[in-house]
Amino acid sequence: MLFLKTLILFMVTALAEIMGCYLPYLWLKQAKSAWLLIPAAFSLAGFVWLLTLHPQATGRVYAAYGGVYISVALIWLWVVNSIIPTWTDWVGVGLCLLGMTIIMLGA
Repeated sequence: MLFLKTLILFMVTALAEIMGCYLPYLWLKQAKSAWLLIPAAFSLAGFVWLLTLHPQATGRVYAAYGGVYISVALIWLWVVNSIIPTWTDWVGVGLCLLGMTIIMLGA
């Protein structure tokens, strides 16, 4: 149960980070409104706060979070940018999640 809660927290954390980076991208690269920087800042602040909610050591959390971030980033690519990940993307995600699982269960 703790593993599932941690995984969900990682996914929410990844969404906050991706959103915090995607909104400035829209402003810089697609000439969208600079007002997007305000929710981007809140999203990045939320990302930092969410990282503090993990009970494990900080370095371990960051290492394991990386695997989830990669997974969520590929899903974002698919859902938001309409680019379907390749089979090699999915294999890479599987390897990252396996590594994340090893790190988290070894704690």
